[in-house]
Amino acid sequence: MSKLGKEMLIGFIPAVAAFLIYMGYNVFPLLLIGLIGASLFYVVKTRGGGSVGVGSSGRKNPRMNRPPAYMTFDDIGGQDRAKGELKEALDFLIRYEEIKKFGIRPLKGILLTGPPGTGKTLMAKAAAHYTNSVFVSASGSEFVEMYVGVGASRIRDLFKEARGRAAKENKQSAILFIDEIDVVGGKREGGQQREYDQTLNQLLTEMDGIHTSETPRILIIAATNRKEMLDSALLRPGRFDRHIEVDLPDKKGRLHILQIHSKNKPLDDMTSLDRVSSETFGFSGAQLESVMNEAAIYAMREGDAVVRQPHLSQAIDKVMMGEKTDREASKEERRRVALHELGHAIVAEKVKPSSVSMVSLSPRGKALGYVRHNPQQDQYLYTKMEIEHQIMIALGGSVAEEMFYGGRSTGSRNDFEQSLRMVGNMVDSGLTGLGIVDRRQVTTEELMKVNAEILEDLTERTRQLLEKYRSVFTASLDILIREEVLSGDQFRILVKSNEVPTSA
Repeated sequence: MSKLGKEMLIGFIPAVAAFLIYMGYNVFPLLLIGLIGASLFYVVKTRGGGSVGVGSSGRKNPRMNRPPAYMTFDDIGGQDRAKGELKEALDFLIRYEEIKKFGIRPLKGILLTGPPGTGKTLMAKAAAHYTNSVFVSASGSEFVEMYVGVGASRIRDLFKEARGRAAKENKQSAILFIDEIDVVGGKREGGQQREYDQTLNQLLTEMDGIHTSETPRILIIAATNRKEMLDSALLRPGRFDRHIEVDLPDKKGRLHILQIHSKNKPLDDMTSLDRVSSETFGFSGAQLESVMNEAAIYAMREGDAVVRQPHLSQAIDKVMMGEKTDREASKEERRRVALHELGHAIVAEKVKPSSVSMVSLSPRGKALGYVRHNPQQDQYLYTKMEIEHQIMIALGGSVAEEMFYGGRSTGSRNDFEQSLRMVGNMVDSGLTGLGIVDRRQVTTEELMKVNAEILEDLTERTRQLLEKYRSVFTASLDILIREEVLSGDQFRILVKSNEVPTSA
């Protein structure tokens, strides 16, 4: 209805009501019927998803209509392989006439998979800038509704929105980005029809209806952390043609990300981002951005004009383990924690020389103390001996407590969980006496026996190792309790000066 029509209707209704009252009619039933009708119209309008880009409350979804932030592939670090693969797929959208000569069908969908915080959403935004396309985005949760058919209606509206905006802005293409697609694209289990299934069916229908020869051309980019949860009909060629893994960055990638996020921060000339990239193995791009941000916060908190290396080290600890807590431990508890952490550090230093970056007695998160390790290089494959060394490092804390107190404490719980996971990894990799087996086909008794044999053997080896360096505990204990922090270099000096010479 036009604006003029609405104004005429608003003026006409009160005039008719006043005339009927003047003539002596009882207008109350008519008003009641009108009110009920208006209420029903409002419910249908807001819940039916009839308008483009409408959310569950009836208001236009700002996320669907908001233009993307300016983002290019140069602003995304640590994903050279994924960016190259995505650019190739996007070139099919840009160079349409050229690929048409080779009979190449442009891709309909691209699925970005990988851990959280690796830059999947950023890559979708950069794709829109790269192709000069309209960017329309939505989250999987926006299609979930208790009212039947609403999710499917919103899928239709999303595609209509992409085509309409592309035509309005005179664009040749539109990129439709769906984040967390596993919410609506999960595997269909059959049986009772679910609202999720109707939404997924509508998405599949819309993707089949994309004619890549028509203008504007639509490319769907979706992101998920759980690819294994998606329905096979969604993953087949002709729908999501490309599956691009956006993985955690390696050392070179981490350095690139740190350099990007340090451009607007005053770094001290002596600051080494290369060292930070070495100490952040397993960090995602989002975590690395947080490291730089937290380091700047520490610098501002301490009144420094520049961000220094200690600020970056503190930021790594905070992102990894949480902020320092005000937890007050007793003197005896602090001594036990110190011995526990020194046990980890001594074993780590002997099985992996120069790997200890810091020994700390400062409570962070749920930990009363911790040892930060500095991997020499990124590692993705492990031998049996290397896994055994990792288990010995994890067991070092509890063995140290047994040496000095005659028993363990609850502080070893997380260490034991890590040890059991690593033993399970050995079983799955065929590195135990069981040979090459499927763990699901091994009885619980057999697994318990293997766990006990491996952990008892490694515990004994750890005890023998730490007994040789009992003097290191004595030399380091008072310093750690007093200073609360031992740097890796300080710790190595103490280990070397108290090392027992081997007999000839």
